[in-house]
Amino acid sequence: MIIKPSEQPGSHERHLLRKASNPLFPNAPTLDDDNLIDAQRLDHEALQTFNTEFRALLEETTSLTGNVESEVILQLKDRLDRAYESASSIGSDTTAMKGAIRKLLGFMMTSVRRGAGNDAQAHLELDQEEMAREAHFALLDAPLVADLLHPASPIHPDELVPTLLSADKDELQLALQMFDEVQLLAILSQGAALLEQLQGAGVNVSIPQEKLAFMQGYAEFAGGL
Repeated sequence: MIIKPSEQPGSHERHLLRKASNPLFPNAPTLDDDNLIDAQRLDHEALQTFNTEFRALLEETTSLTGNVESEVILQLKDRLDRAYESASSIGSDTTAMKGAIRKLLGFMMTSVRRGAGNDAQAHLELDQEEMAREAHFALLDAPLVADLLHPASPIHPDELVPTLLSADKDELQLALQMFDEVQLLAILSQGAALLEQLQGAGVNVSIPQEKLAFMQGYAEFAGGL
């Protein structure tokens, strides 16, 4: 190979690196120059699109006047939340961008709290919203979670189980928090079937079996199964 993997890969390159020569994935690609260039191109395009949209969102948010309808604030908060998700999945260092998003969301929440006045129930709901947002943002620190949640995720539905079985345990533990009881049951069932099939074909599945056991333990601990 002439082309080298990026120091800060985006979601497409990360997923290529997960799949390359990995028997857990059907028709796993090889890690060659063509595949790597294609993945890096897609990540570069995603980064350019994000930068353009993010600048427009910043301008729109910072140009708000004092009297803004609550519906406008809610829409901007939603767009900023989604921008944080996108920033977590693209290549390059987005620490500054994510910090800016957090500050803008903080300003907006302060404004909303002022508008709530002395309404204790409204403040309680805003507290819950901020706690949920912080928990969500913490999950996004794991690249696997960011890749799974991205609207244009390169991880296809039929690649979910192989992807989870290929993850390290720290990321896997965070990713599992995204799924409910029914989804976890389906993941465990599909994972067991996949490993049985591969083992029957002579593939060494000792490491993914450990991951499957970890997932089973998580599900039991969480009370799902």
